[in-house]
Amino acid sequence: MTLKITTLMLGVLLVVTALGVVYAKHQNRMMYVEFRDLQQHRDALDVDWGRLQLEQSTWATHSRIEEVAHQKLAMRNVDYNDVVIVKP
Repeated sequence: MTLKITTLMLGVLLVVTALGVVYAKHQNRMMYVEFRDLQQHRDALDVDWGRLQLEQSTWATHSRIEEVAHQKLAMRNVDYNDVVIVKP
């Protein structure tokens, strides 16, 4: 009788352990899929970051700033004859 109970208990423990292994493997696969998705998202953000840095460097060039100053702000270079020196 004790041998049957022991065998039954070991069988139950074996099934529980097998289910635990299956569950852990499933969780591992799900986490790996999420990890790959996050890596792809990170890579896309890296590409966007590089594009934005390039765009920023283009907008910040001296010639671009000078062009905007002339066209939108009606700024011009100062002529030496227009300079007034104020003495204290």
